Amino acid sequence: MNDEMAEQGLSKVSNVNTGVALAAHVAENERTPISNVNQSISSAGHVAENELTPVSSVNPCTTLANPTLWIGREFADVDTCRRSLKEIAIAMHFEIRIVKSDRSRFIAKCSKEGCPWRVHVAKCPGGPTFTIRTLHREHTCEGVQNLHHQQASVGWVARSVESRVRDNPQYKPKEILQDIRDQHGVAVSYMQAWRGKERSMAALHGTYEEGFKLLPAYCEQIRKTNPGSIASVVATGQENSFQRLFVSYRAAIYGFINACRPLLELDKVHLKGKYLGTLFCAAAVDADDALFPLAIAVVDVESDENWMWFMSELRKLLGVNTDSMPRLTILSERTMGMVEAVETHFPNAFHGFCLRYISENFRDTFKNSKLVNIFWNAVYALTTAEFEGKISEMVQISQDVLPWFHHFNPQLWAVAYFEGVRYGHFTLTGTELLYNWALECHELPIVQMMEHIRLQLTSWFNDRRNMGMRLTSILVPSAEKRISEAIADARCYKVLRANEVEFEIVSTERTNIVDIRSRVCSCRRWQLYGLPCAHAAAALISCGQNCHLFAEHCFTVHSYRETYSQMIYPIPDKSLWNEAGEGAEGGGAKVDITIRPPKTRRPPGRPKKKVLRIESLKRPKRIVQCGRCHMLGHSQKKCTLPM
Repeated sequence: MNDEMAEQGLSKVSNVNTGVALAAHVAENERTPISNVNQSISSAGHVAENELTPVSSVNPCTTLANPTLWIGREFADVDTCRRSLKEIAIAMHFEIRIVKSDRSRFIAKCSKEGCPWRVHVAKCPGGPTFTIRTLHREHTCEGVQNLHHQQASVGWVARSVESRVRDNPQYKPKEILQDIRDQHGVAVSYMQAWRGKERSMAALHGTYEEGFKLLPAYCEQIRKTNPGSIASVVATGQENSFQRLFVSYRAAIYGFINACRPLLELDKVHLKGKYLGTLFCAAAVDADDALFPLAIAVVDVESDENWMWFMSELRKLLGVNTDSMPRLTILSERTMGMVEAVETHFPNAFHGFCLRYISENFRDTFKNSKLVNIFWNAVYALTTAEFEGKISEMVQISQDVLPWFHHFNPQLWAVAYFEGVRYGHFTLTGTELLYNWALECHELPIVQMMEHIRLQLTSWFNDRRNMGMRLTSILVPSAEKRISEAIADARCYKVLRANEVEFEIVSTERTNIVDIRSRVCSCRRWQLYGLPCAHAAAALISCGQNCHLFAEHCFTVHSYRETYSQMIYPIPDKSLWNEAGEGAEGGGAKVDITIRPPKTRRPPGRPKKKVLRIESLKRPKRIVQCGRCHMLGHSQKKCTLPM
């Protein structure tokens, strides 16, 4: 009788466990929230208590693990088996200890002494798969009671964050720590998160070292898929260490030579990747004042020699076209290496300072807001007389400005003295872009970095090509806006016609002479900016001319469409690249040469990040001076002082 009652009791406990497992199985299949599963477990535990079953026998580890493991379950290989069991252990908050692991079997047990949970996986005969032969599902231990888990290895972290890292290479270790804790209830160290991200990045994009090896084949693919493009890589030393990479797409070359204004920016940014390096960029400006990257280079270190090489490649890129183009105007920070390289390869170009660099130097030198305001008025002064007047005002405040002006020659930056034509473009607009590229790509191997840049260029070309096709005006929107402002200002001028082409424009400030045939105004704004000024607009309107037709050709919609008329074609996946090919143009390395990383490896420790404030990239607001009362802060039209 007692034996029969015991058998019935065991049957009831077995039914309770089966019910609990079934509840968990249903919850998992229906993707029920964990709270609902816990309610099912709690309910089943209540039944078990009524049937005189100990509550300790109902364990969350048992109930939630049962549906994922069963006798006969197969794994592709022993590594898949290990990973799956680790993930189950982390999800169910218990730790496993590997008893045996080799090519034919895998045996693991719960790490808590006395707990019966155990699994035995063996290789299937005649195939590579493994299957569960023996499984003791139940846990009698309490599981892991803290956030630290033995199975949360670097490899597990890498697999957990792989999808996030693919979408966001800037996924930070601190964010990884928090996400793993929130999603899995596990705490990992900062170094585990950092190494896990590094391993995940290597799995997705390859290692830094593999990126340098792929450069010759990558350059060949650029030249093959985009005929007429220039892509070359240069190695140095007996070990073939990386030294230089130069890339310029035919679409960009065509757009610059045939449609862009003859203006180039030279800029650079230092990379913070494993092997450091510097990114060089030569960029133009399109008709609508947007940046137009012409050539990109990566060098092992910024040096006079590398700047000389970069400008040499740029000269080859332009070739004989520079003879038919107007004289180039080049803007840069005018470091020693830049100045020498430009003078060597573009001796006829006008090489001027970036006004942001000049203004920051002046501001940091004198630290006087009143001086800075007068300085900006001097910068944008259109005539030499006006410029010298502003210098006199500054000298009255501080005599120290004279040595500064001797050191920074105004002929290299002041609007009144600079001989090149900048079309109203005075600063390096590519600085923010280069810093963004460096920030977004410093985690990527060099080939992936160049692909990121190519994809962005492709997106720009496509978007701007589509926008150009939608425009119906004569000029691009930015030029249309400035012409409209000039026409509005022209209404307050008195026009006296001297002959068919010359006009005298009279205002309360001064009288200006306009020649519509030569497209010249004595205020110099028409010549400097390429668009009719208010005086020119008054003259043109008086004789029935359309002001829009007297803008420089580089501001027309036709020119804008021509700039982006060519395509940047995609590059196939690296698995489809040929292993051998011809050498790169311009002395580049051959495809069969193995290029190794440069010697400039990042030192240990967290790299210092330069904070680039976006507001510092924008041109400071110009301080307006009244022509009647000569006070700052308002124009002549808004002057309220009595005459």
